[in-house]
Amino acid sequence: MVRGMASPDNADARVDSTRLVASPHTGADRLIRTISDAGTIAIKTLVASELVAEALRRRHFAPTAGDALGRAMMGALLIAVGSAADDADEANVESVQLQFRGDGPLGSLTTIADSRARVRGTVQHPEHSQVLRDGSPDIARSIGQGPLNVVRHRPRWRSPYTGTVPLVSGEVAGDLTLYLTESEQTPSAMGLGVAFGPGMSDVAACGFLIQALPGASDEDLTIVEENVQGLPGLATLLGAPLEPDDLVDRLMIGLGTRERHTMTPRFHCPCSADRALRTLALLDRAELEELVGGATSQEVVCDFCGKAYDLGPDRIATLLAVEGEAAPR
Repeated sequence: MVRGMASPDNADARVDSTRLVASPHTGADRLIRTISDAGTIAIKTLVASELVAEALRRRHFAPTAGDALGRAMMGALLIAVGSAADDADEANVESVQLQFRGDGPLGSLTTIADSRARVRGTVQHPEHSQVLRDGSPDIARSIGQGPLNVVRHRPRWRSPYTGTVPLVSGEVAGDLTLYLTESEQTPSAMGLGVAFGPGMSDVAACGFLIQALPGASDEDLTIVEENVQGLPGLATLLGAPLEPDDLVDRLMIGLGTRERHTMTPRFHCPCSADRALRTLALLDRAELEELVGGATSQEVVCDFCGKAYDLGPDRIATLLAVEGEAAPR
């Protein structure tokens, strides 16, 4: 059972997301994970209002595009956190990349999170706005139909693990639940919610992921199903003070919980001038020579965080030198 709905009061594509702040109704961003007393049900809950606000401040987003990105970033976090030990070194940190490649007007939607609760994301058409009759964003039709690709990777792995399922619901949480259940063979329930204040003045965001562990009984699964079904819509919960512990308490009624582990999720983009330069390496030699000969800087903008890098002719010329050294003699 999947719940979670975003209900902005203003779906005008002309609102300014670069001034967005976190809603005062939610506390500090936190991700909590624990398991049931019997050790048969795992749960992660998340409040990520500031994280989503920061991501949307970096570029101009319409509410529909911003809502979809917020959901996808939280979904990636809920899957990634706990996939590796909290104290794992960088070589063993696991990353999870989600690629929603639907045929809708939103275009591709990509998010990358890791087991240290760091996340970034991008949307092909951040200006896209499409709403339902009640004014809430039409995420399903905006994303459309196509594949959902999930890529898990650790630096020490010889190759990443990739799973693909069709986009069925287009509501992000439903499609990620399908992936976890079918591709990773783990019965799961996920809910994701993003809610904007009037005029996209503030944003509240939360989510949860519940999964059955080996040994889970039919009774355990029935209790989980009843708790999920009894949970009010996440947009409704976001209208009042909300902490991730509140979601754990509601969703684990009748199951109890062991020690709760807390992490602070944050927006993180590892872009750099060197990475920006490598994107220019995709150009052919003639195009690179034209840029160098023009004696002007080339601007490269990161799709994830919006940071711009000005690369001068001397810097671009290093690509020609490397290409020349690699050429057969």
